[in-house]
Amino acid sequence: MEVGFKTDKGIRRSNNEDAFFVMKKDRVFIVADGVGGNRSGEIASRTTVNGMASFVEEHPVEALKTEDEIRDYFLDCISDANRRVRDVARWHKRNRGMATTVVAAFVPYNRDNAIYIVNVGDSRAYILRDDNLEQITEDHTYVNTLVKAGIITKAEAMEREDKNMITRAIGADDVVEADFFTVNIKKGDIILICTDGLYSEVTEPELIAHLKKDESMSDICGELVETANLNGGSDNITAICIRITEEDIHE
Repeated sequence: MEVGFKTDKGIRRSNNEDAFFVMKKDRVFIVADGVGGNRSGEIASRTTVNGMASFVEEHPVEALKTEDEIRDYFLDCISDANRRVRDVARWHKRNRGMATTVVAAFVPYNRDNAIYIVNVGDSRAYILRDDNLEQITEDHTYVNTLVKAGIITKAEAMEREDKNMITRAIGADDVVEADFFTVNIKKGDIILICTDGLYSEVTEPELIAHLKKDESMSDICGELVETANLNGGSDNITAICIRITEEDIHE
């Protein structure tokens, strides 16, 4: 497995409310995008990624044997993070209403030939195989609800002012609903998990062109962030890239 990561506040924001956590030993990777005034979004995203990392440290992933166990484990992890964010919001008035998106990936070592993804909100996970880029996650946004209902097109959704209005978030409610995905992997696949500050500025052809380069995952992450800034940099930008290698595949 080869891993790279990069975060940047963008060129139009004064602070970075994104957060991420790379747990290469546990093969768990987490990205969050906070929302809320008075820098509360920053607190929500960092509370979430740190809380999920603590959960993984306290409950070793090596004990997970089946897909059902993995799904229940990460849904519990998300629920625990939601509780942590809600607690912080209750303790400090200035943090009330804070919330965050989150997307996390787990690649079991030499087992299953699968990657497991959990998400809440509109931070995304993609998989690049050969020249095909597929979005794994589904955005929990108001405009995506309209797209699914056939009321507007994807192109129209990208032009709407409310395109970033999320319908699910960590910290928004006492009970959080997360989506869970299982995706088969093979050698050479590249997994991208990122915040909307990346995919809102970098087109799909640009994403593919960068991810296909024969470069390190770190260099590719840096180039993706640079491209997002060159294209506008209107939001915080965070990306983690994971290249699947022979050691990750069980024959």
